[in-house]
Amino acid sequence: MVEAHSQIQKCLQSMNSVVLGKQTATELALAALLARGTILIEDRPGLGKTTLAKALSRILGLSFQRIQCTNDLLPIDILGRMDFTTKDHPHFIEGPIFAAIVLLDELNRAPPRTQSAFLQAMEEGEVSIEGKTRALPMPQLFIATQNPLDQVGTSLLPESELDRFTIRLALGYPDSENEKRILRGIPQEHLNRLPEILSKEVLIRLQKQVEEVHVSESFLDLVIRFLNHVRTGGGFLSPRAGRDLVRVSRAIALIRERNFVTPDDLKSCMSAVIGHRSQDADEFIKRFAFQA
Repeated sequence: MVEAHSQIQKCLQSMNSVVLGKQTATELALAALLARGTILIEDRPGLGKTTLAKALSRILGLSFQRIQCTNDLLPIDILGRMDFTTKDHPHFIEGPIFAAIVLLDELNRAPPRTQSAFLQAMEEGEVSIEGKTRALPMPQLFIATQNPLDQVGTSLLPESELDRFTIRLALGYPDSENEKRILRGIPQEHLNRLPEILSKEVLIRLQKQVEEVHVSESFLDLVIRFLNHVRTGGGFLSPRAGRDLVRVSRAIALIRERNFVTPDDLKSCMSAVIGHRSQDADEFIKRFAFQA
């Protein structure tokens, strides 16, 4: 546990050296990775979404691909295709979705048919191409960005797609001091020099440790009580949302050097886990009584 905590803290320090003043967001992003989850970042262009994704790929030494979503993007552009130029030996050319860290930039600009191509990959870790199912790399992290709906060319993501994302983050504007550092080019300099901290094997081991973090019956009862609180209040949360609350709480507990979850871990991730799944999420959280 001590060694794991030291490695995790090094990862956070490296991420915070390039994503300035966003410690809560970087902790949640790392928690999503450790929980084998996916991330949706909803924010305006230029606020550090790509920087966060690249920082994760650098410190983990994993392959990184950025898919720029446009209104003419096709599933074949993402998944890959068969190459029949050699008749006797056709072979499959992998699309960018086969990278370990995939950034789906401006996802809500892509047409619905293309958006649906991501769903199987995000949920099942595999894709079906030319009638054959192909496994995606493990570990893998999907980070999608979504522009505000008031921008030209955007559309609302369907509920079924939003529910596939483990957490939603918003980075927002930096404070004045950190914006000065950005103007000086300091984060970009640090990004180019970020060392690999976790190998693929170590990351997989940490993900397994997350699954071993103890979850008590009382904690599960707390999660179920919260789900019912939202549902009876007119909101909708699927069982997947409850599962993600537990998974991310476990990851946060490991990041904070504990092998058991507490209500504080749940409080830390509630807004990020349900904010994109239910309207008035913050109000539901505010009215929820943790002690009953």
